Amino acid sequence: MTILILGLVLFLGIHSTRIFAEDARSRFIAARGAGAWKGLYALVSAVGLAAIIWGFAAARSQPLVLWPRLPGMAHLAALLTLFAFMLMVAAYVPGNLLKARLHHPMVLSVKLWAAAHLLANNTLADVLLFGGFLVWAILCFRAARQRDRVAGTVYPPGRFWPTLITLVLGALAWAGFALVVHAAWLGVRPLG
Repeated sequence: MTILILGLVLFLGIHSTRIFAEDARSRFIAARGAGAWKGLYALVSAVGLAAIIWGFAAARSQPLVLWPRLPGMAHLAALLTLFAFMLMVAAYVPGNLLKARLHHPMVLSVKLWAAAHLLANNTLADVLLFGGFLVWAILCFRAARQRDRVAGTVYPPGRFWPTLITLVLGALAWAGFALVVHAAWLGVRPLG
């Protein structure tokens, strides 16, 4: 469990600099350049992610169950992750209505993904992993909206075709992940 916690601290910590240490981040970039920041960010993220994967796999081998699984939660989680995938794609498809209305769909995607997995899982490792990402996404979304207000950011209006493309690509990515990748990588079939 220690490796999982260390990984979460590293990964979510470096991803939280815009939430908790914007001034320190700006000073680092001013002193050393954007490239140095991106290199440090990538290195800490990669080490953190590797530790999360390793620590979570180790914790799954000896799970500490906190409550019994609730019926129907796996199906609800599958539905919620469909929307999470659509939000994730919305972050990359220009001109879609989801980004125009929600402004930060990637962070909302993480929030929904984490909440869905908390509903469907019941171990201490699940609470640490998905709960950690959920708390981070809540704080990150709040900070991003605050930065938008301060900067007076205006998002362009969404259009029909980019929105349709976003929804279709999100559904296809979700189907591929749910039906093939999730089982291959994690050994868990979310749809049974």
